[in-house]
Amino acid sequence: MKKLIAIVTLLLLSGNFIAQEKLTYQKPPKEILELVDAPLAPSVWIDSNGENVVLFYRDAYKSIAELSEAELRLGGLRINPKTNIGSRTRFYNNIKVKKASEKDARQVAGIPNNPRLSNFTISPDQKMVAFLNTVEDGVQLWLADIENGTAKQLSTLKVNANMGDPINWFKDGSALLVNVIPKDRKELINTDKAVPDGPTITVSGGEKAQNRTYQDLLSSPNDEFNFEQLALSEIKKISLDGKVADFLPTAMYDELDFSPDGNYVMVNTIKRPFSYIVPYNRFPFETNIYSKEGKLIQKVNDVPLNEVEPKGFMATRMGKRRMDWRADKPATIYWAEALDKGDPEVKVDYRDAVYQLEAPFNGKEKLLLKTINRYSGITWGNDNLAIASDYWWNDRNTKSYLFNPSNASETPKIIFDRNYQDRYNDPGNFVTARNDFDERVLEMVDGNAFLMGDGFSDKGQFPFVDEFNLKTQKTKRIYQSEYTDKLENLNSAIDMKKGKILVRIESQNEYPNYYFRNIKKKNDLTPVTSFENPFKSIQNVHKEVITYKRDDGLELEGTLYLPIGYDKEKKEKMPMLLWAYPREFKDKNSASQNTTNPNEFIYPYYGSPIYWVTQGYVVLDDAAFPIVGEGDEEPNDTFRTQLVGNAKAAIDAVDKMGYIDRNRVGVGGHSYGAFMVANLLSHSDLFAAGIARSGAYNRTLTPFGFQSEERSYWDSPETYNTMSPFMHADKMKTPLLLIHGEADNNSGTYPLQSERYFNALKGLGATARLVMLPKESHGYSAKESILHVLWEQDQWLDKYVKNKNENPVNVSEEMKQ
Repeated sequence: MKKLIAIVTLLLLSGNFIAQEKLTYQKPPKEILELVDAPLAPSVWIDSNGENVVLFYRDAYKSIAELSEAELRLGGLRINPKTNIGSRTRFYNNIKVKKASEKDARQVAGIPNNPRLSNFTISPDQKMVAFLNTVEDGVQLWLADIENGTAKQLSTLKVNANMGDPINWFKDGSALLVNVIPKDRKELINTDKAVPDGPTITVSGGEKAQNRTYQDLLSSPNDEFNFEQLALSEIKKISLDGKVADFLPTAMYDELDFSPDGNYVMVNTIKRPFSYIVPYNRFPFETNIYSKEGKLIQKVNDVPLNEVEPKGFMATRMGKRRMDWRADKPATIYWAEALDKGDPEVKVDYRDAVYQLEAPFNGKEKLLLKTINRYSGITWGNDNLAIASDYWWNDRNTKSYLFNPSNASETPKIIFDRNYQDRYNDPGNFVTARNDFDERVLEMVDGNAFLMGDGFSDKGQFPFVDEFNLKTQKTKRIYQSEYTDKLENLNSAIDMKKGKILVRIESQNEYPNYYFRNIKKKNDLTPVTSFENPFKSIQNVHKEVITYKRDDGLELEGTLYLPIGYDKEKKEKMPMLLWAYPREFKDKNSASQNTTNPNEFIYPYYGSPIYWVTQGYVVLDDAAFPIVGEGDEEPNDTFRTQLVGNAKAAIDAVDKMGYIDRNRVGVGGHSYGAFMVANLLSHSDLFAAGIARSGAYNRTLTPFGFQSEERSYWDSPETYNTMSPFMHADKMKTPLLLIHGEADNNSGTYPLQSERYFNALKGLGATARLVMLPKESHGYSAKESILHVLWEQDQWLDKYVKNKNENPVNVSEEMKQ
């Protein structure tokens, strides 16, 4: 009997006989681990005069303990109910300051112990920064003096940072408006222990409500109660000396915004009824204007629950939307309204109209302009000049209008009319400058505005500054980067009269740093930061952008890395990892444009495939996977054919260079890239194995559209079925590693997608492994999770790609594991 027990125990412990593995978190090889452990460079803020620099530091990753703190998922939000801040907030842990002319930064004194800093907000005079510090039982308000390099806690009141902007500066910089926890907030319901008093009922009244598959929605009356309690705030005025005064009573405040002159505050307040099918940003709300003393001046908007919209990406709700302050006026609001009932199927000459209303906001609104496409924004200039923009998804068109805000009868001039996916002909973005109200308005010098652009072309990337004559609408190039071995990004303008701009320069092995450039003087470059490369072990890796053609002649590109120490003369045949993400286009010209710069710094972030150059792999990263549908044809009509064509072209190109063994190629992707991987493995024999992270595999579970597909399942069932790897699980013959966060919050990529797909693969005898990451969302953030993901990927690639010939796939044995 003892012998029998021993035999049974041995069988149970044998990997070939257990369907689940109990593993603790694992770590990848040391070469990868060293790269993961490299310190993260700080985030940089530089004032508009180019004088003061603030550096914000944080760890690259959370811990699994942090990720395991209390969390409620309500109305599309994820909230820590104990601290009252977003449970997925990325906290910072240090602040340093320096003058732009100084090399070394100074530590800000007084930073709290064990800091968890967030919500940094710069004062109007750019001398102070308000921020939040999260402690065990709540969120504190803090203030730092940039010039003196000191910080202090400003108030003992607990801040409510669950939604919106919890801290807002008065325009004179003397005080802050702060959302605080109401004294009379009720205790939350523990929904796990609550005894229900009836069923949850949702009703359809006959109107079409074709919404995307949102996550984290309200689902019961208890959820509604908890959401309301967590959304409630009192608004307090807190002076810089710590004095507290009441401003607005308890309500569900979302956004607060001071008028440019500081005399008024625009406040959005959420109202009931709530919804179980859309997130909180589509709940009813009203917009009120208050005086700077907190007195109600005027209600200017009242928006009902928005569960039902017309079909299509360009659909929108009726009524006032995108309400904001004119940046060039003391106190004038403006907004857009749909002229097509919000329905893209309605044929009209103009889709939207834009109106304005001056203080005291009780008069008749004034028409500013009408837009041919759906309105998307305005850059304000002055009384007689502003620039508006619109866009239309279906044909990828965008237009820019030069118009006179003081005369709606004056026909706006269309200054740009183009395909926004056409990067080669992108004119750039108009340069703005701070005005006397501390608002960003169009920078103008001697009748000229300025455009900064990325500068992509068939010859490479050369960012530029153009002078734009506002009278003739003609452009003149006044600066263009000439680097061929570096990448220069044009960050912002400091003083266009003097030609001073802020730029960021990097190369493959030179960490990105900031500089002041005078575009009126040749080679006039002044360093502002001096960050060192933390990834020196891969700084000499060979990197190049390769171009190649698909069988139909479409030009493609990808960034090729060769393994550390690879001898290009010997050209040993190595395994390859291809990583990609499909993108949809409406024309072949845009799809074929080269928008990858070979001089970008080699940065191995958590989801990057670059780590595997340390393990002997050739890596083709960001391989172009365009899906093109021209004219009446939609991109997804030929999705699978184009997908396989892209993959074959990439492998052929690198194989032709002599670097790889094309029988040992793995493919990986995240989200829609994971969807790509599963399709490639099901419908081609190009790959030895695949890695699919946080994907969706059954498109019938996202029946009202997904990614760039706006047709519903009932409009085009063949598209949904043809594109769904789940429907073709019986064709899977290639080993597939599935990884998914158990708390995925992305629309459509429910964890159920990977679980059900894996069950189908397992039932049909495919070789697969499913790794579910506790507490992780769509992107992974805990260091323990990230290290384990890298370990899983490395083990999978090692077994099924690098050593494919030594480890042939045995379906019956693999599926026992």
